[in-house]
Amino acid sequence: MVQANNLDKSYGRQVIFDKAGFTLNPGERIGLVGRNGHGKTTLFKMILGQERPDSGCISVPGGYTIGHLSQHISFSGETVLKEACLSLRKNEDGIDETYKAEIILMGLGFALEDFALDPLSLSGGYQVRLNLAKVLVSDPNLLLLDEPTNYLDIVSLRWLIQFLRNWKKELIIITHDRNFMDSVTTHTMAIHRCKMRKEAGPTEKVYQQLLLEEEIHEKTRINDDKKRKEVEDFINRFRAKATKARAVQSRIKALQKKDRLEKLAEIRNLDFAFRSAPFTGKQLMEVKDLAFSFDNDGPALINRLSFSVGKKDRIAIIGKNGKGKTTLLNLLAKELKAGSGSVSHHDQLQMAYFGQTNINRLNLHKTIEEEIMDVHPEGNRGAARRICGIMMFPGDNAVKKISVLSGGEKSRVLLGKLLVSPSNMLLLDEPTNHLDMESNDSLVEAIDDFNGSVIIVTHSEMMLHALATRLIVFDDGKVTLFEGTYQDFLDRVGWKSENDAGLPRFNKTRALNKSANRKQLRRERAELLKRKSGVSRMSAG
Repeated sequence: MVQANNLDKSYGRQVIFDKAGFTLNPGERIGLVGRNGHGKTTLFKMILGQERPDSGCISVPGGYTIGHLSQHISFSGETVLKEACLSLRKNEDGIDETYKAEIILMGLGFALEDFALDPLSLSGGYQVRLNLAKVLVSDPNLLLLDEPTNYLDIVSLRWLIQFLRNWKKELIIITHDRNFMDSVTTHTMAIHRCKMRKEAGPTEKVYQQLLLEEEIHEKTRINDDKKRKEVEDFINRFRAKATKARAVQSRIKALQKKDRLEKLAEIRNLDFAFRSAPFTGKQLMEVKDLAFSFDNDGPALINRLSFSVGKKDRIAIIGKNGKGKTTLLNLLAKELKAGSGSVSHHDQLQMAYFGQTNINRLNLHKTIEEEIMDVHPEGNRGAARRICGIMMFPGDNAVKKISVLSGGEKSRVLLGKLLVSPSNMLLLDEPTNHLDMESNDSLVEAIDDFNGSVIIVTHSEMMLHALATRLIVFDDGKVTLFEGTYQDFLDRVGWKSENDAGLPRFNKTRALNKSANRKQLRRERAELLKRKSGVSRMSAG
């Protein structure tokens, strides 16, 4: 059992924890949620002893081992397999348990021929996967996983879900992927207003409970203020009358004893809408016999792919990393030239492209406001400031330099730039990376509401279930068009690696119910925010 009691932590004037605490019981798998910057990673560092609270304590049983996914890369093994085996627990019987490392490596996307590679020769993404493999191989009492889904593709994510579902010890996980978290956890713990709140069940349960409590708090505060004003009016009215002196003094004492409920500080939410441009035709884009390879003599990443894009299509491009998903988006945007075949754009096509490498195109010396104004058709500062506010850069935050922003903040700047000019087609390459869970909900809602077509590369099964009606699938060494939803694909075709392994497919009804619950939760949260602020949902228009 791990316990945290009366934790206080501040950085300057920013209070992270205020008398916060929790208990982690045997066998619990906890999803840790909260807005970016509210203390999730700080809590992990405290549990690991890398940071100390200002007051309070975290108690860990003697001999209790903790494994965590480190962002620091340090390898000493000669090969990938030997590096992974360094984390195996010593077996007193001398039994070779190398197979455990092999199973985990293959589950995380390593091929058998990769086992003999030098770990330092791997790409950055696969080095992170190797670090994750080492943590899983070590079999600790407590697993601390901070964004383990980063750099994993959809097939590896599905394998990791199954692995963590079978984890019999303790787990605390941070991830922006709500579907992933709800699939593996037994409890959810929210860091909210500098406290910690743990509930059994999925994320939506703790969010609904917090929203209900805040609504009750606000109603109680308004009612108390009304009664307080009535008492104060009585005191002021009869203070000078001797016959009412006892009643006045009684009410004064009652007011002094009763604590006044403070109005809850506003927690800003990313809440926006894409602007749609008109389109009078039927097909925005036509792709015929598209083929591409980086090497003329090498295998084709894409071969004879044909499809059309209607004006309200929702097309998801899915598959393992390194198979050509981003390349396909670049071909569709005409940032790459096709080896053969054609990509035809309609004359009225107005495209907005959010790419993985587009963050690098931001000018580090400019402010957020300047970046927005650069693409604004009127160059209007007031309109740019409004976009900055929507993207959670209010007031003076809008004049921050791009160079000081985090990866997530830069992603929000890019999304803000997409909001400025109208479009009738969105190309989105893993837009949820660096966004927190609440921002992802807002993004899904904005995409769903967009009155144009969307082509999206994502590994998030939550987004796929919520949005996709057609798929372009990279699997089994080829790329194919699938007409149907992601659940249709899982039911009728499935991933080759899972079919070969004989793994069970996810239940369709459960997946659909989850999607419906998420939409209902978003509607409830939006309605509560409207009632609190008295304003309607903002849009970029």
